[in-house]
Amino acid sequence: MSNEPQQSAQPPADAGRSGFVTFVGRPNVGKSTLTNALVGEKVAITSDKPQTTRRAIRGIVNRPAGQLVIVDTPGIHKPRTLLGQRLNDLVEQVLGDVDVIGFLVPANEKVGPGDRRIAASLDGYGRAKKVAIVTKTDIAARDEITERLLEVDALREDWAAVIPLSSVTADQLDVLADELLGLMPVGPALYPEGVVTDESLEDRIAEIIRESALSGVRDELPHSIAVTIEEIALRDGGGMTDVYANVVVERDSQKAIIIGHRGSRLRDVGSRAREQIEPLVGTRVFLKLHVRVAKEWQRDPKHLGRLGF
Repeated sequence: MSNEPQQSAQPPADAGRSGFVTFVGRPNVGKSTLTNALVGEKVAITSDKPQTTRRAIRGIVNRPAGQLVIVDTPGIHKPRTLLGQRLNDLVEQVLGDVDVIGFLVPANEKVGPGDRRIAASLDGYGRAKKVAIVTKTDIAARDEITERLLEVDALREDWAAVIPLSSVTADQLDVLADELLGLMPVGPALYPEGVVTDESLEDRIAEIIRESALSGVRDELPHSIAVTIEEIALRDGGGMTDVYANVVVERDSQKAIIIGHRGSRLRDVGSRAREQIEPLVGTRVFLKLHVRVAKEWQRDPKHLGRLGF
């Protein structure tokens, strides 16, 4: 018999935990809003347009008990373009890699066929633990919240937890964060303290501009908008940062919509974006936007590559 001390099967009570979680659900259930609320800072853009998120954006949440890395992904949808297919492939990859999947349903909407389909699809990701999250409780009546909790609970038998919350008022956010951390493997932090995302400054600025461009446009246009950054440069003296960016669309008619009458709409886009970019870079910002057309870029592998997809 070996005289070596036996290793305990249970980790010590004070062991830190870390791991990856992603949120899934129908469009506009609040995935990116919840990500930002948990991180405590805006790392993912939000919009009422479907498929606003186009990359796997990581938001880092540091808690006394450990670290959560939230991977905010595009919503699963029926792809109509090569871009759509690549976004779906990205989601499939993330779902197969994370430790926990959070399934989101808004408290003010009845569970429907789309919710049931997504909940059932989680069978394909056996390694991940599943948590059901009822969002938007701040705009739902108490009986609506109760009804939604019962509906969601009945969708699967393997929920590790079912939690109602509001990302807007922060009600129950701590409960969710603690629950998610408790489901993570024991291990050290994956990112240094103080880091809120692994997104580059260039990517964050591009996303802010795209979010501003999405505001108020027609439903068919959001999918056609992309943003590239030409240059970010701090002027001599350090009081001003110059940002040069392209807003890319697929057709000349879309270019006219983005620019607006005598450039009025593009000026509004720039103004909204600048308000968010200035706190990010810590200086005043001169933002120059150029709208250009890349024909059918969502379907062209070369264009997709140049635009980072």
